[in-house]
Amino acid sequence: MSLPPKFAVTRAEIERVVATFYEAVRAHPGLAPVFAAHVTDWPAHEARVADFWANAILFEKGYDGNPVAVHRDARTVRPGMFETWLELFDSVLRRELDPEPARAWSALAHRIGASLRAGVVERMSGPGGVPILR
Repeated sequence: MSLPPKFAVTRAEIERVVATFYEAVRAHPGLAPVFAAHVTDWPAHEARVADFWANAILFEKGYDGNPVAVHRDARTVRPGMFETWLELFDSVLRRELDPEPARAWSALAHRIGASLRAGVVERMSGPGGVPILR
C-alpha cells in the first residue's frame, strides 16, 4: 500500500522545479561557485535531487543518501548560504507552482534546510559554539 503525497505535486513538477532551481543556482554569484566546486554532472545531480524530493513528497523509494553528511563534508558550505538557497528556491516554487503546493513545498524545504544548516553549523563549531577554522 502506498502513502498519499504530502501535497499535490507530480513527479514532472518536481523535476521542473529542480531543473529551474539549478538553472538559477548556476547564475547566482554567491551559490554558483560553491556548487561548481562539487557538481561535475548537472543532469545526474538534478536527477538525484529530484529523487530526494520525490521521496520526501511522494514517498517514492528512489533516493538513498545522506544530505546532511554531503553538505557537511563539502566543507565549502557556510551557514548563511542556506538563507540564500531557500530564498532562491522559494522564488522558483512561486513561479513554477500554484500557490498552495508552492507554500507546502516551501514549508518542507525550510524544515529540511534548518536540519541541513544545523548539521553544517555543528560541524563547523567547537565547544561553546566557537567556530572551527579549517
